Amino acid sequence: MSEEHPHRDLERLDDRLAQARGNAGLTGAGKQQKNTAPGNALGLAFRIGVELVSALAIGVGIGWLLDSWLGTKPWLMLVFILLGGGAGVLNVYRVASGFGYAVGYPKDQGAGDKKPGEQSPEIED
Repeated sequence: MSEEHPHRDLERLDDRLAQARGNAGLTGAGKQQKNTAPGNALGLAFRIGVELVSALAIGVGIGWLLDSWLGTKPWLMLVFILLGGGAGVLNVYRVASGFGYAVGYPKDQGAGDKKPGEQSPEIED
C-alpha cells in the first residue's frame, strides 16, 4: 500500500480532473445550470409530445387492465384516461416552467422567503 496520505491522492485526482476539463474546454463556470432547457426548441417540443402521449398511454393501459380484471368496462379506463391526461399536463407544465430539469424541484428563495429555523424579521413602525 502507499504510504502517502489520502488527501494527497485526492489532490492529485482533483488536479487531473481540472486538467482534463481544461483540455476539453470546460471550466467550473462552464457547467450547465440546473434549470436550463435542452439545446434546441425541436428537442423541447419532442419531449413535450412524448410526455403527453406516454402519460395518456399509461393511463389507458392501466384502466384497460383493471377493467378486464375487475369486469367494470369502461369506467376505470375512463377514470385513468382523465388521470393520465392530468399527469401529462402536469409534466408539460414542469417542463415549460423549467422544473423538469432540476432534481427535487427546488424552490428559489426570494427576498421575502426565510430559511428553515430562521427568525422572521421584526417590522418597526
